[in-house]
Amino acid sequence: MKLKDIRNNRWVRIFANKYTLVLAAFCFWMLFLDSNSWLIHRELDLEIDDLKKNKEYYLNEISRDKAIMDNLNDSLELEKFARQEYFMKRENEEIFIIEYKEAVD
Repeated sequence: MKLKDIRNNRWVRIFANKYTLVLAAFCFWMLFLDSNSWLIHRELDLEIDDLKKNKEYYLNEISRDKAIMDNLNDSLELEKFARQEYFMKRENEEIFIIEYKEAVD
């Protein structure tokens, strides 16, 4: 094949067109090199998804803690919570803390 035959090929003429080359360069620039590129947007979208998951987790934790606080208005529940979480005791009472070791396979 001669150079003239290659230049007259339909696909070579389409891809060698200056408008096609400028369009391809523009698309490459916008997708990969620009400060607002597709890659940056993808990273930011993933970060937004992570932040939404964190928000959902913390909202669930807040609602759980509010429920615990509502239960602590009762003096018996407050005493139970203090005993379980902070190992508090009454006078003349002894507490034995038993820790179980998990079996290692």
